[in-house]
Amino acid sequence: MSGDGFTLNDLKQLIIDSLQLEGTTPEMIGDDEPLFAEGLALDSVDALELVVAIEKRFGFKIRGDDFDPQTFATTASMFRFIEDQMAEAGRRPG
Repeated sequence: MSGDGFTLNDLKQLIIDSLQLEGTTPEMIGDDEPLFAEGLALDSVDALELVVAIEKRFGFKIRGDDFDPQTFATTASMFRFIEDQMAEAGRRPG
């Protein structure tokens, strides 16, 4: 997203902060790197914490049918999901 203040690096920082990934920086997380099983090796508890952090940060609810494993597979796919949700709500993240 350009011009609205929220970037892929901001999302990576949200992941780091909400999951308390000490010693991890946004630069260490690849845009298309798997977040679960491989990559950061996140688990289902981490997924729930991420959902809560995203809901708090952006002010929308993620319903069970919105939670597709592909949506949360990488930071890039999460970023697109957030963009889509905000567009549906007529808002911009930031």
